[in-house]
Amino acid sequence: MREGARIQAAIDLVAAVDASTRDGGAAADTILREYFRQRRYAGSKDRRAVGDLLYAVLRRRGELNWRLGDATGGARLAVLAQAALSGADLSTMNAEFEGDPHAPSPIDEPEMAQLQQVLAADPSSAPCWARLNFPAWIEPSLRDRFGDRLETEMAALAGRAPLDLRVNLLRGTPEDALKLLPEASRGGMISTSLRMPTSEDISRHIAYLGGLVEIQDEASQIGALLTGAGKGMQVLDLCAGGGGKTLAMASQMGNSGQIYAFDTDRRRLEKLRPRAKRADAHNIQYVDSPSKLPSGLDRVVLDVPCSGTGTWRRNPELRWRLTPERLAALTRLQDDLLDRGAALVKPGGQLVYMTCSLLPEECEARVDAFVARNPAFASVSWKENWPAAEGAPPATLSHWPDYLVLSPAAHQTDGFFVAVLERSP
Repeated sequence: MREGARIQAAIDLVAAVDASTRDGGAAADTILREYFRQRRYAGSKDRRAVGDLLYAVLRRRGELNWRLGDATGGARLAVLAQAALSGADLSTMNAEFEGDPHAPSPIDEPEMAQLQQVLAADPSSAPCWARLNFPAWIEPSLRDRFGDRLETEMAALAGRAPLDLRVNLLRGTPEDALKLLPEASRGGMISTSLRMPTSEDISRHIAYLGGLVEIQDEASQIGALLTGAGKGMQVLDLCAGGGGKTLAMASQMGNSGQIYAFDTDRRRLEKLRPRAKRADAHNIQYVDSPSKLPSGLDRVVLDVPCSGTGTWRRNPELRWRLTPERLAALTRLQDDLLDRGAALVKPGGQLVYMTCSLLPEECEARVDAFVARNPAFASVSWKENWPAAEGAPPATLSHWPDYLVLSPAAHQTDGFFVAVLERSP
């Protein structure tokens, strides 16, 4: 593909993601994958260049919209503006468009004036939401979370996420994994977490195919660890999704006891079956109806549907999908799931609530409201569930004595929240 064709492909993709964002459709990575599945003539360099341009626009959409002023929202102008900000010469680029049927139409004079405005804009004069690329209406929530660290944390959320792996102890040890993946490194917060130097595809690597490692961000791994799920326990993963935490708990339980996996989306839950087989996880029971959920459980784990603000590095378009109405609907759902899960916990058992959100409305506020209306439950420190085998919790976690909040800048993980709620005996 020539450069003009790459830019046109990025324009098409940004427009498709914009439409999907408005309609609640597929995520950007799904749209990108399908786009190139239908265009197999595009080489790996083409796919990488177009993908990089797409995600650059998604990550900088707030700044781009501010720079474009009244011309906000257009996929064409957003992509051309990003290309210009990345160093492309507008006149040269425009000349390349001439006569190329696969390139965008040439830039006309009004558009050129708008793009020159983009280049001339002083970013230091931009409002916080534009400079840091998030919806303006959630700035109070993010300031409540981060205070004077807001700029640092938002800059980290604008970057790229690493590729983290979880070592499956049912198949081997971290040392076994490192022999097969010498390019991986340790040094995270827990012993079973490895990090690859690049976000490469390891789905065909023997360590993955053999079930020794799973792809899982370290924050999510820590969430599974803090469930305190141990040998012989009866555990329910009430929002199991594709089963990442289910498999992590099966590993730490040593295939003993029972893990009941349930999700309202059965298609997502079906993805767990081949993963469990690959991982040699035998203690998982699949629940296909809410009426069949067990009760009297040692642990009920709730990794609830949420805004996904903690995963903006991986899914930058999520920040533009979020609206006040969507957030309100999510918090109502989170309250409902907490109440439903609480009814299944045995006396002395625990309800473990977690989200990949950084918004207090979905985190502390939900826990505090739950405890207020469910006096049989009390919040206990996450440190009580930290395994002795891992040694003392890292000093980087000491800021959070009760609930645990992880973030990209502070912990080099996705944003994540964990609260442990114990039912009175």
